[in-house]
Amino acid sequence: MKKILLLGSGELGKEFVIAAKRAGQYVVACDRYAGAPAMQVADESEVVNMLDGDALDAVVRKHRPDIIIPEIEAIRTERLFDFERQGIQVVPSAKAVNYTMNRKAIRDLAANELGLRTAKYFYAKTLDELKERSGEIGFPCVVKPLMSSSGHGQSVVKGADELETAFNAAMEGSRGDVKEVIIEEFIRFDSEFTLLTVTQKDGPTLFCPPIGHVQKGGDYRESWQPFAMPEADLKEARRMAAAVTEALTGAGIWGVEFFLSKDKGVVFSELSPRPHDTGMVTLAHTLNLNEFELHFRAVMGLPIPAIRLEHAGASAVVLAKEEACHDPEYNMLDVLAEDYTRLRIFGKHEQHVGRRMGVVLCYGDAGADTTALRDKAKRLAATVL
Repeated sequence: MKKILLLGSGELGKEFVIAAKRAGQYVVACDRYAGAPAMQVADESEVVNMLDGDALDAVVRKHRPDIIIPEIEAIRTERLFDFERQGIQVVPSAKAVNYTMNRKAIRDLAANELGLRTAKYFYAKTLDELKERSGEIGFPCVVKPLMSSSGHGQSVVKGADELETAFNAAMEGSRGDVKEVIIEEFIRFDSEFTLLTVTQKDGPTLFCPPIGHVQKGGDYRESWQPFAMPEADLKEARRMAAAVTEALTGAGIWGVEFFLSKDKGVVFSELSPRPHDTGMVTLAHTLNLNEFELHFRAVMGLPIPAIRLEHAGASAVVLAKEEACHDPEYNMLDVLAEDYTRLRIFGKHEQHVGRRMGVVLCYGDAGADTTALRDKAKRLAATVL
């Protein structure tokens, strides 16, 4: 049995803890507030500000974990190198987490060192810099914080008169102490997709069937698997994903996001070194192993004999419609009355407008129409809250 310290205890962490507990592991879940989703299924929990390096050190000294798994961006990532030197496994690696928690590092790695196709981009620390760079990027463009999550602080800017509002939103939406924004070319894409990529301690890099997704304001709203795309583009996406994950090192699952454009082909967008929110569709029995089970096996160095598509599936998030400081009342009847349908409630105790509170999952045969499954999932998700 291994002791796992989970840094961040949201809905993705909760599903990982369930996978780990089914295999008899011991999990300590950490977050900035008590009662977070993963804490509800872990062996122990700690409320800690993970941007406080000393507080993070104290939690590690107290619990002496074998494995540390970061699940969120707001972490004093440089401390992870210290933990790694102490012999603690950091997932996927301290280098990977340090790079990917900051858009500047990962974008420079992808574009400059690895030569992957990305949107044209610049950085700005001041509004004046942003205005200057916008002249080189053009409009529309996208402005976002260098460190954020769930689309916080991200804006599509259609003209120069919107830059100040976008800059302020990016600064306010920034997590951690990184106060800088990235301005990037608006890619006129036909679709977006996620390629879940599994790197192993002893074994080849594996790829899940691609997942189509829709985001609003940079935040996941729905996803479906499989995502139909030309074989040549899928091959190129796999090449890019393999290159960037190999450069970052470590074992685990990665959510690698791409744009697909008729003009530009496959364009690298972002990468998360952990289970991806769009990958919650794998909880709809789309694969023989869902993304959390795949992550667990990769982290532990356990065999993954194959990744197979078993069903077509779709997911749609349940969003809070109001502000409330109490547990919401959910209507589960409409969802549960439908066959080939599942509902996952995340267990968040407070509602904020637009906050993800759960997900509806619908599935059918491997060749089922994903458009129909998407429509069904969205229709049912709208009935829950």
